[in-house]
Amino acid sequence: MHSFTSFDGHKRIVTGPLPAVAVAVKRAIAGGAAGPVLIFDNVTGRSIDIDTRGADEEIIERLGSPAPPSPDAVRGRGRPKLGVVAREVTLLPRHWEWLAAQPGGASVVLRKLVDEARRAHGDRDMARKTQERAYHFMSAMAGDLPGFEEATRALFANDVPRFTDLIAAWPSDIRDHTALLASNQIDSP
Repeated sequence: MHSFTSFDGHKRIVTGPLPAVAVAVKRAIAGGAAGPVLIFDNVTGRSIDIDTRGADEEIIERLGSPAPPSPDAVRGRGRPKLGVVAREVTLLPRHWEWLAAQPGGASVVLRKLVDEARRAHGDRDMARKTQERAYHFMSAMAGDLPGFEEATRALFANDVPRFTDLIAAWPSDIRDHTALLASNQIDSP
């Protein structure tokens, strides 16, 4: 489940689905939060902006999931049951020539190449994504804390013991959330 975490300064407010986090943020601000009050997407580690004006129900409605498409809606081309999405690909003529000579055509070959690359580099890609997620959060919330630069170097060097030691003195909510984002404990879409 896609989750978000909000902070009031260095103190964690709540983690959960965006509508629940938004309502908690609204209440924290109304209750005199010292701030800054920020909301982070736990998949990307990036701060997001939301509109917390209005009644709780209005906030929830604004952030709720979009309505499913009408069954009468006109369908486009492609194979919707498979989730096929047509997009532009720019290649050199020699690439198009090679693709045209392959069995199944360009689309089949490109799908196979992408799947092969995902299998071959999946772990490395996940590690990079995890490091970037933690770095985005750290930059926003811990950039002025002691050991930030060294912790960043340890994060990108995959030096987990050093990273853990360097963030140990940080405020507990910041330290714990940074460690969580630096782990593979959060699902990515």
